Amino acid sequence: MQAFRKFLPMFDRVLVERLAAETVTKGGIMIPEKSQSKVLQATVVAVGPGYANKDGNVTPVCVKVGEKVLLPEYGGTKVVLDDKDYFLFRDGDILGKYVD
Repeated sequence: MQAFRKFLPMFDRVLVERLAAETVTKGGIMIPEKSQSKVLQATVVAVGPGYANKDGNVTPVCVKVGEKVLLPEYGGTKVVLDDKDYFLFRDGDILGKYVD
């Protein structure tokens, strides 16, 4: 069973897995680990049910499992599940999603 199937985010939180950092440029030059920039793209692996507004109605999360999203440079909570790093963000903190 996959790690994120054992973990369900609460309220409007979204669990994401960051994409791997580029280690080689398009020209074939190896990039040292210290020079690699922080990856701001991620894949959504789990979403919470949404948050309740003042009237008690649940507002669903804007992203779905499997979508690719753009993250802010800072923020999020690191979660380690089965020795793999994931990050937990609020739905409103996600900057956007990529469409095919």
